[in-house]
Amino acid sequence: MTPRFEMGFLGITPGAQEAIPMEEVQEALHRHVTGDWGDVCKEDAQQNEWALKNEARLLSSYKSKDGEAFWIITEADRSSTTILLPSEY
Repeated sequence: MTPRFEMGFLGITPGAQEAIPMEEVQEALHRHVTGDWGDVCKEDAQQNEWALKNEARLLSSYKSKDGEAFWIITEADRSSTTILLPSEY
């Protein structure tokens, strides 16, 4: 699928880097940039769709194969995207 937005600089927190295998991070990044928001609720998915058109922050939520939850957040100006654990927010 075609990317729907620019991700900017990519960063990953130490906790996420330790807990999530890199191949799963890469798969989630692909899902995020193509508009598959993962495990967010319907309202958050709708907010992301609105954010694409209105230059607001994007948030996706995924789980690793081991069940570890992690988020991907792209800033409103699309200058950066961060992979992090919810506990690191």
